[in-house]
Amino acid sequence: MEEKQLSKNGYSLFYYTQGNPANPAVLFFHPAFGDNTCFHHQMETLAAEYYLISLDMLGHGKSQVTAGDVTIEETAHLAAEILQREGHSSAHLVGVSLGSLMAQYMAEQFPHLAKTVTVTGGYSIFGDNSAIAKAQGGEMFKWFWMVLFSMEKFRRYVVSSTNFVEAERQVFYRATQRFTRSSFRVMPGMQKMMQKTEKNLPQPLLIVVGEHDLPIVYQNAQNWHAKQPQTHLSIIPQAGHCANMDNPQAFNQALKSFWMNSCPPEMR
Repeated sequence: MEEKQLSKNGYSLFYYTQGNPANPAVLFFHPAFGDNTCFHHQMETLAAEYYLISLDMLGHGKSQVTAGDVTIEETAHLAAEILQREGHSSAHLVGVSLGSLMAQYMAEQFPHLAKTVTVTGGYSIFGDNSAIAKAQGGEMFKWFWMVLFSMEKFRRYVVSSTNFVEAERQVFYRATQRFTRSSFRVMPGMQKMMQKTEKNLPQPLLIVVGEHDLPIVYQNAQNWHAKQPQTHLSIIPQAGHCANMDNPQAFNQALKSFWMNSCPPEMR
């Protein structure tokens, strides 16, 4: 795996590539507070058939930001630049949790760059998300007090609700070490990705949820699929919020099957 960076005025976005650049590209967006290592199972096993690009989103991992006016949604614009820099005109976009919002946002902003979109443990960025927003608001209130007094307590709390498998909790915990109090300055950019207007992405969409994810996330995935029956739904057994980490074999198979069935041979 090769580490690279795209440098801008006052900050850099770090990203990691693996596989043959001649193969179809896949672009990974990790969950909040994590980093590129959240896709270690995908980078290890999918590189034989695909060219994999995994980012540290702004404010996460090595992609720390000191400029006060740069927020996380800018990651999508940088990812578009990286994709073209790597010699690819399009890619499969795969996101987990916050990363799934980023994948949708990039597909909406740059539709010609997205072959397919995979949302894992996430929800639509379009339309009424008041129920999810209310639940998130309660979590953010807890986070505020934890962060105020102890980043260690905050990290442990996040990890406990993110992964079902203990070994993967440790992977995620290590990733959170680079997310500091100052990293929160990029997070208001989340709201810039949300759109109140109902809309369906034109790209094929795979909705993934772990069977042990939070009930509100699990139910939302089923409701979303019922509302948009042209989407694909995959429920990953023995997996929590980060289903790609907890049960990578089932997750990777769901991805490959989705790509195979949704795209013509030349786009897979």
